[in-house]
Amino acid sequence: MKQVTALGLFSGGLDSLLACRIISSQSIRVIALKFITPFFDYHLKENEIGYRETIREKYGLEVRVVDIGSGYLDLLKNPQHGYGKHFNPCVDCKIFMLRRAAQLLPEYNASFLFTGEVLGQRPMSQRRDTLRVIERDSGCEDILLRPLCARRLPETKPEREGLVQRDKLYGLCGRGRGGQIELAAEFGITEYPPPAGGCILTDPNLGARIEKFYTGRFHDGHRRFRVNDIRLLLVGRQFLLPQGIWLTMGRNQDENDRISRLAEKGDWILKMVERPGPTALLRKAADKLAGGSPQETETLRLAAGLVARYARKTGGRALPGEISIEGRGALHTVRAEPLQEELFAGWKI
Repeated sequence: MKQVTALGLFSGGLDSLLACRIISSQSIRVIALKFITPFFDYHLKENEIGYRETIREKYGLEVRVVDIGSGYLDLLKNPQHGYGKHFNPCVDCKIFMLRRAAQLLPEYNASFLFTGEVLGQRPMSQRRDTLRVIERDSGCEDILLRPLCARRLPETKPEREGLVQRDKLYGLCGRGRGGQIELAAEFGITEYPPPAGGCILTDPNLGARIEKFYTGRFHDGHRRFRVNDIRLLLVGRQFLLPQGIWLTMGRNQDENDRISRLAEKGDWILKMVERPGPTALLRKAADKLAGGSPQETETLRLAAGLVARYARKTGGRALPGEISIEGRGALHTVRAEPLQEELFAGWKI
């Protein structure tokens, strides 16, 4: 008899891990789908093979990393079911991921989908009525199984067809974690992450910054929402200069390196020459400023002054310094005075 295959949404947390174990314990091949966007787990894209090997060695799971970043950025513009406490569209997020997972069923010759959702655990996305909405709007009605709380929900097609034994599923409910912890012990799972969410959109500060980007606070010269823009938005300090130019500045060497890697054609890069300091990036400056214009001169003066202000201090004071500017295919330096806090306080994002 041919082995049944199922696709599971895998966040990396305990609930999704348990759901995978429950299904695989019934001799079903489980392929765990790890969805990534610029708002959660996007760093896995840099070492997907290493991540897959780690999960296989640690938990015995077959995992696939699926980048849904581009489509997710469009979703954020106007989620049908609204936002959570901050800028997090949790219901639409789950619908979007399940819809993508359903599209992958033929690729893996899989028969159904499953998640680690627990009835009543999250007030926005795991109420009974919301679970039904997610099934309906994702197009996954009757093929979506929730192993941790299945016995509190209507029977699904994989159960009726005998692919899954319902009496080996569970009926967890509510916000408590005791049932999951006991189940983890039964499965011999001793190491797992805490239940805190890893989505940047739920962060009050970063979520607010992203919302400003979406509502037009950043006049970046184009209306397309791109993965690179969001990744840049999440690094270091952010400023909107009076000329409408977006500036990103690193706070440490790691952020400086990340900013340099995110630079694109048309961006300008500023760095300290004489002493340690931040890397700053002016997004699309070459496209917005006429070469040699007074606006360009003033933008560079202000940007260089910010770099000098946040460079390493001497005797507790920010000092003038030489700043290198790479833009329009050329490299030159200017001497900049550090800007005073009261001048740029209103530029901070």
